[in-house]
Amino acid sequence: MISCDRERINSVPRMRGTFDRMKDLAVLDRINALLDTDDTSTVNTSMRLPAALRDAAALAVDQLGIAASTTTLTANALRAAVETAVMQAALDAHYTQHPAARPTLAEVALALAAQDDSPLANRSDLLEQAAAAVLERHPAADADDVLLWAEAQQAAVRHTA
Repeated sequence: MISCDRERINSVPRMRGTFDRMKDLAVLDRINALLDTDDTSTVNTSMRLPAALRDAAALAVDQLGIAASTTTLTANALRAAVETAVMQAALDAHYTQHPAARPTLAEVALALAAQDDSPLANRSDLLEQAAAAVLERHPAADADDVLLWAEAQQAAVRHTA
C-alpha cells in the first residue's frame, strides 16, 4: 500500500505502509490510467450507506440539482476522493525524496493570503513571525491558523494605537 498523510486527507480512507518507490509510482500510474479511461461501461455495486446520508444525497440531488442522480453524485464523490488520495500520495512521495522542497508553514500561509487577496499577501515578514508564534503553541497548525493569528495581531496593534 502507498503511504498517505492521514492529517492531510480527512475524508479519504488511509493506507499505511510503504513499498518500493517504483512500485508506489506504478500503482499511482495505474490508478490515474483507470481514472483517465473513457469507459462508459458500468458495474453494479452494493454499498451500505447511513440512511440519513442517502436521504440527504437524494434531497440535494432533487432540490439543489447538484447532480443528475444520487448514483452520479456518489460516483463523482468517489472519483474526487480517489483523485485527492493519489495527489496526496504523489506529493508525499515527492517530499520524502526531496524534503527541502516542502514549503514552510509561512510559505503556505503567504500563498493562501495571495489566493484570498489578503493584505497579508505582501507581509511575508509578519507571516514568518506569525507562523513561528503559532507553531510554538500549536505544532499541528495550518496556514489558516497563521493568517488568523497575523490578522489578530494586526487588529490588536490597531486597537492599542
